[in-house]
Amino acid sequence: MRKSSSEAVIALGANLSLSASRPRVTLERAIDAISRQGFVIRAISRFFETPCFPAGAGPDYVNAAVVVETDKTPLELLNMLHDVEHEFGRERVQRWGMRTLDLDLICYDDLVLPDLAEYERWRVLPLDAQKQQAPQELILPHPRLQDRAFVLVPMADVAPGWRHPVLGRTVTEMLAELDADEIKAVTPV
Repeated sequence: MRKSSSEAVIALGANLSLSASRPRVTLERAIDAISRQGFVIRAISRFFETPCFPAGAGPDYVNAAVVVETDKTPLELLNMLHDVEHEFGRERVQRWGMRTLDLDLICYDDLVLPDLAEYERWRVLPLDAQKQQAPQELILPHPRLQDRAFVLVPMADVAPGWRHPVLGRTVTEMLAELDADEIKAVTPV
């Protein structure tokens, strides 16, 4: 029997102004839009300025993370996040490009989707292939969250003890394994 609600972590990012609003304002408004979709916001991280990824792809980002409680399935949640992105002018034309708003479903409880083998295929995909390929289905947890300070630093504010269901490490432990310079580059706004 499925429990009545689940917790998910959503990573937020923006590096383009929207209607003269700076990226931080966009993220604040996006959090409001997420709550209007019926999600209960359990925690909001600080806002961080982070170097654009990949390097040189555009202006620096503002990133944050939120924990939401939901009774929606992971796919329903993802579709609602895409609706919010669209509301904020997001167009999906370039992988890892500049964005008015980026909402990534990082984890949903301890689910591994669609299955362990497919998750592992995406987790170990070489960087060059990552630039060219995008999954056609939802992969959870996000297959590269453990590699990205701009995800882990905000996530450590709201879910430091969340344990990766495949790697077996907490957010705090994964963050400690990153290069210190990458972590220092993620600075509170």
